[in-house]
Amino acid sequence: MKKKKNKQMKENSFLNGAFVATMGIVGSKVLGMLYVIPFYAIIGEKGGALYGYAYTIYNLFQSLSCAGIPNAISKLISEYQTLGYYKAKERAFSIGKRIAIIMGVFVFVMLFAFAPMVATAILGDLQGGNTLADVTLVIRVIASAILIVPLLSIYRGYLEGHKFISPTSISQVIEQLARVTLIILGSFLALHVFGLSLTSAVGIAVFGATFGALVAYFYLLEKIHKNKAQLEAKPLTVDEPYVRTRTILKKIFWYALPFIMIDVFKSAYDFIDMTTIVKTLVNDVGYTTAAAENVMSVISTWGNKLNMIIVSVSTGIIISLIPNLTASAVKKDYKDVHHKINQTLQVLLFISVPMTIGLSMLANPVWNIFYGSKSAVGAQIIAYFVFVALVISTYTALVSIVQVLKYYKEVLISLVAGVLIKLSCNVLFINGFYHLGLPPVYGSITATILGYVVGIILCLWFLKRKCKVSYKPTARLLGKIALADLAMIAVLILLQFVIPLNLTSRMLNIGIVAIYTIVGAGVYFFVAHKLNLLEAVFGSKLINTVKNKFRRS
Repeated sequence: MKKKKNKQMKENSFLNGAFVATMGIVGSKVLGMLYVIPFYAIIGEKGGALYGYAYTIYNLFQSLSCAGIPNAISKLISEYQTLGYYKAKERAFSIGKRIAIIMGVFVFVMLFAFAPMVATAILGDLQGGNTLADVTLVIRVIASAILIVPLLSIYRGYLEGHKFISPTSISQVIEQLARVTLIILGSFLALHVFGLSLTSAVGIAVFGATFGALVAYFYLLEKIHKNKAQLEAKPLTVDEPYVRTRTILKKIFWYALPFIMIDVFKSAYDFIDMTTIVKTLVNDVGYTTAAAENVMSVISTWGNKLNMIIVSVSTGIIISLIPNLTASAVKKDYKDVHHKINQTLQVLLFISVPMTIGLSMLANPVWNIFYGSKSAVGAQIIAYFVFVALVISTYTALVSIVQVLKYYKEVLISLVAGVLIKLSCNVLFINGFYHLGLPPVYGSITATILGYVVGIILCLWFLKRKCKVSYKPTARLLGKIALADLAMIAVLILLQFVIPLNLTSRMLNIGIVAIYTIVGAGVYFFVAHKLNLLEAVFGSKLINTVKNKFRRS
């Protein structure tokens, strides 16, 4: 029986691993999207703003405590496994766990102690919305997740480094399911059964991050224990040198640092929004605090949930890319490195662009399905905000590639350049868009997009200059991808004359979105098939495998 269970853990190639990881992440993100339908109805926009404050701070401090560790462990495990350094591999895993525990405790204490100061930085002296005490409470509650998440990330990195992608993907679905269950049940019971305050309901909801992480941690712990023999197998016979603890620590630090910087600087975009949007809209534009917090809730909470699916595509690709690209780099197989870089760009462009365009066009019915029709600005913001997900996906993939290839200075340059643009343009653009008669929050969104676009351009230039990467394989496909996108857009525009998008009925909008999605995807994949895009992007082997599975089913 035990051997049968062990056989379930199989190594994944790059594309297969990317597919498995993406499906797992998409599954968890779908759960993360669907729960906001009842959650929005329970806590409303004021509660959503408070929830967003907690998660924005949590994401920033989580980045400091563990963002780079799982990727570093994944890379280090893959490196030692490729070289046949099995004792060093296991010691790296053990050292990583100790680092995660120490960092988790340290960051938790810091966040808990300085929560009142963080709340003041967010709200200042604004009145009429959430209070400083409210923000302080939810920040302290969600800080408890930082005690668990770093250790959970180590176990995920350990499995990913062995190219076992499925267990980590399943753990993400389990984590999200446990988190969502507590969020919905906890907030509903707090408000409608026990009669507690909105702040208490949001506090219970944000504790879902801790609960979900615990459940996923115990799942992975059991999975690794049951497959210990397989994970410790030694397919290569080499004369393994002793790798000192200091060497392992240095590798973990240098491998993790760029990933930590990536997540910290990405979180900095959200932090800039959180500390400037509400104040600027109130002080410069004339919004009330409540109205400004409603806008902020769309950016920080409700809009981000809808962007999850697009971002999850790049996340799945990166999880599979890191160990595979690392193995190719260690073997000095630069032809394969160049191939994987182009393949990553092609998969991203092929999948993410039509998803982004489609969601933007369907912003009104999608917003109505998830949140109803009460918000005056929600759909309007989402129609533009979704393009942030596209540039984040592209930038995250590219900067991860630059980091894996050890161009650390270049990683830092692209990160700093993007954040400086965001910081210098945010308030300026908000006021500028307001004076042009456009939605002021579009200025903040534009500043975010501009920052990431600059980072993307820099990463592409660094890879071309440092690694001699040629983008001709990707450039040859751009015209075909654009043609498929344009065909989809044209058909969806024509479809609006038959099936309008301005309905307010939630049930009718579900059907409308389903029809538009099926028609849009059908047109896109039909044109892509006719242009041989599917085979060019994914390879004929994977396409034939998928076709055979469908035929058997």
